[in-house]
Amino acid sequence: MALTHEPTAPYHSAQDALRVLETVARHSSGVTDADLARRTGLGSRRLTPLLRMLRREGYVEQLDEGAYVTGAALARLGSAHRPEQALRERLQHVLDELRDRVGAAVYVSRYVDGEVTVTQYAAGPATPAVNEYVDFRSCAHATALGKSLLGQLDHDGRRDHLSRHKMARLTSRTITSDKLLLSRLESQPPTVPVLDLQEYAVGTVCAAVPITAGGTAGCLALSLPVEHAHRLRRAADTLNRGATPVLLSLVL
Repeated sequence: MALTHEPTAPYHSAQDALRVLETVARHSSGVTDADLARRTGLGSRRLTPLLRMLRREGYVEQLDEGAYVTGAALARLGSAHRPEQALRERLQHVLDELRDRVGAAVYVSRYVDGEVTVTQYAAGPATPAVNEYVDFRSCAHATALGKSLLGQLDHDGRRDHLSRHKMARLTSRTITSDKLLLSRLESQPPTVPVLDLQEYAVGTVCAAVPITAGGTAGCLALSLPVEHAHRLRRAADTLNRGATPVLLSLVL
């Protein structure tokens, strides 16, 4: 099954960040922002916030004279005896920071072998995770992360998924019509967060934004208690802006 949507802003930002990192890595003695702009073709409006993010995440460091070199976080990943574990720990650190910035539990989900899979999440006492009382794999129609993943598939891929998973009514707000769901997925702009307003669980609202890595549909999602529903759209915007470091952790 094919992905149908164009890559979104986090994808392009991550690709640009990788170009910057590759350029910095080739210059062990350091490279200036002017040289980076010339070598990557990125203007200052794109390069400056990318360098700020890469410094914050520890992927690059700035020397006293202003040149950039590879940072401690990148060095740790490169020297790790267990690179997969190191990447997972790095991603968890990024998710923990994003959880605190958004003020909500956050989740990374991928569409693997025809199923919705939550691969990692960050929650805490003040930001509890959703109680998965129904397996997320069987209710993509009712969750923000599920709808985000389905929205990235082509029409046949969506049909195939729905043919294998009955659209059960979980709350009074759950969409159980495949025609209505497919219509909404078709009209959903890829750059706009997908919302779940108590469709999966009474008392919980969620949002998800797409992050496509390596040709596999993926998304970054958050959940909030319904009493914080007034924060949902702002939190979703913060989530979208914070998606680039998450995607970068997935593709490094």
